Amino acid sequence: MTVPFATSARSSVGVEWELMLADGRTGDLVPRAPDVLAAIGAGADHERHTITGELLTNTIEVTSGIGDTVAAVIDDIADAIAQIRTVTDPLGIELLCAGSHPFAQWYDQEVTDKTRYHKLIERTQWWGRNMMIWGIHVHIGVEDVTKVFPIIGALATYLPHLQALSASSPFWAGERTGYASNRALVFQQLPTAGLPWPLTEWSEFEAYLDDMARTGVMEDATEVRWDIRPAPRWGTIEVRACDGMSTLPELAAVAALVQVLVEHFSRELDAGRELPVLQPWFVRENKWRAARYGTDARVIVDAQGTQRPVDEHLRETLTRLAPIAEELHCAREFAFVERILDQGGSSARQLLVADAADGDLREVVAHLIREFRAGPRRHDELAGL
Repeated sequence: MTVPFATSARSSVGVEWELMLADGRTGDLVPRAPDVLAAIGAGADHERHTITGELLTNTIEVTSGIGDTVAAVIDDIADAIAQIRTVTDPLGIELLCAGSHPFAQWYDQEVTDKTRYHKLIERTQWWGRNMMIWGIHVHIGVEDVTKVFPIIGALATYLPHLQALSASSPFWAGERTGYASNRALVFQQLPTAGLPWPLTEWSEFEAYLDDMARTGVMEDATEVRWDIRPAPRWGTIEVRACDGMSTLPELAAVAALVQVLVEHFSRELDAGRELPVLQPWFVRENKWRAARYGTDARVIVDAQGTQRPVDEHLRETLTRLAPIAEELHCAREFAFVERILDQGGSSARQLLVADAADGDLREVVAHLIREFRAGPRRHDELAGL
């Protein structure tokens, strides 16, 4: 199977953000995405952003245009949220984002009426119906297809850092899970989801797709749901490992980190240097540790098995790659990663709220709603750095 990789500008960026719709009084999820999308109608047709439905009718996804800078695509996302609020605010519907909803139950949720979603649920059954998960996807342009899998392999060494930084799903269906990112372990139950296979060349990916299509596992590359995958249609590498970010500045920070890492690895290839690769068993262990412990995890950082606190290793990475962030005009967003490490990510904040409220998860949802409303003031937040 021949799969063309589209032409894209090097280190261009695009972002997708999956958002929950909740009742403003109870905090529970509401199946109102079809109503909201119908009300928006063609209003976004001439905008850079798009607003679409997802697997469940309690979810809306906002997608930026393609940008040269993180700031440009985050402005797209902020514009999309403002447009959605013109519909949701009068209806008493609130927006929020995290890797999971603290107390909603899967059996109360409705599946969007699309053939692809019905096929997914028919095949995956209980696990498919349990996909009450929300995430972000960050696309970074790669100008040469031969770079794609070497960069994906190197990015896998930073999957625990990205997963720990974004961890925001400590609760599941009303229970405290003991995991910073329960979403990470739930999502990998789907066929073709989870860690990427350790491929090195584009032809191996084409052979993989051929095998999967021939055996009826999938129809095309859009059904590859790896934590990091190539997106041939766009000419990008797409990082999908992160839980949903709870605020817009945090979304910007993670997007900047991904953009800088991809550009760094691309420059290493240009210089003829070999990119770092971990053994697959180390990559798998790192994913579990980050899901379990978040930014408190100790992760394996090299092929020799050296272990480091993930937050410490990430801070060193921020210092080392700061010049690239300056060149990509995302220095402020990139620096906000350290703010997350200093103040605690969403998972830690949710746990603090739950403890203060004697375990009342309605208070956690109210906290997430408040954070989401405050967070889109990206320029205010970042200007203070």
